Amino acid sequence: MKQFEVPEFYRSPIISKVKSKRKLEDPRKKDFTPTELNLGKVTFVIARHFGFCYGVENAIEKSYKAIQENPEKRIFLLSQMIHNPDVNADLQSYGLQFLQDTEGNQLIPFEELNADDIVIIPAFGTTLEIEEKLRAIGVNIDTYNTTCPFVEKVWNRSEKLGETQHTIIIHGKAKHEETRATFSHSSSNAPSLIIKDLKEAKFLGEVILGTKSKSEFDAFFEGKMTPNFDADIHLLKIGVVNQTTMLATETQEITDYLRGIMLQKYGEANLKAHIADTRDTLCYATNDNQSATYGLLEKEADLAVVVGGYNSSNTSHLVELLEEKFPTFYIKNKEEIISKSAINSFDIHSSEIINHTRFIPEKENVRIIISSGASCPDALVDGVLHKIISLIDPTIDSNQILHQI
Repeated sequence: MKQFEVPEFYRSPIISKVKSKRKLEDPRKKDFTPTELNLGKVTFVIARHFGFCYGVENAIEKSYKAIQENPEKRIFLLSQMIHNPDVNADLQSYGLQFLQDTEGNQLIPFEELNADDIVIIPAFGTTLEIEEKLRAIGVNIDTYNTTCPFVEKVWNRSEKLGETQHTIIIHGKAKHEETRATFSHSSSNAPSLIIKDLKEAKFLGEVILGTKSKSEFDAFFEGKMTPNFDADIHLLKIGVVNQTTMLATETQEITDYLRGIMLQKYGEANLKAHIADTRDTLCYATNDNQSATYGLLEKEADLAVVVGGYNSSNTSHLVELLEEKFPTFYIKNKEEIISKSAINSFDIHSSEIINHTRFIPEKENVRIIISSGASCPDALVDGVLHKIISLIDPTIDSNQILHQI
């Protein structure tokens, strides 16, 4: 795996050492049991995999290279580089400006750009329409295009599906940058449709089986399908791809369900002619982080803390899994921890920050699960660890922590 040049302040003494040790012990990533760091009054149960993935490190490296290599030029980010407020704020501190917000609303008109400007394409990629607009202005969008290779893999798979006359079903969030980009690319190759979850897949299944009408389909999926999508024609032969940050298990569940629908309608002998095998579009990092979370669920703990940006899809899915078993607090950084009894946590269901007045329980040894999203720097996780330790046992210093790893 390539080693990226990420600014040193994104690294961390504690988490970096934990990750290095696990990498030596388990180079093939076969063991998803967490690391336990026992510090007397507190034990941290640290996920086997979390934090920066390949695509994120690639995006950060290229962004800082753009700054270093173009000191006299205006530099723009098409939208948030990744879904982490600390990373984006640091990039903005160098004068970088966002052209759009995360939902694609224009902040700076493209007409204000000129051919000498630098535009960085984020890790999520972008639509073909935006690429065309930027190229028409004369902007070079290739040098600092940080689109994740695993997102591009989904686009390539969509192209292949289009060549074999499959309609493309995208498991994703319709407003997410990556899904908008994937939909744009897939739509250029084949009829395409976005579904959010298994519930929407089941609605689609009823349409395929004829128990829901074409008009019901059109109303339900309005704005989430290519123009002139015809349910009578375009649902005869399908393939499922995904927004790479969605739950891999859910993508597989949706695919298995739709395969079952096609089996019911067309029979075993004709199944391959109606649904493609698309398991190869799942992102390895998303899979690893989610598998590591299942490893956490096999342990006992008093609570879980997940660190990451609140608009991060992959982080929200880690929270979704952990809160099934543990009191789970979703925070962007250590500043959200107010005291031993109080913490501000983002609620993924209401999309609100909630002040909790029950945080760390009064126990002889508190067990706390720690994980983070793929766009969260390890340094932020280190900060959270230190903040929690200072509240539970301020006599513990960094050397004692490092000695335990």
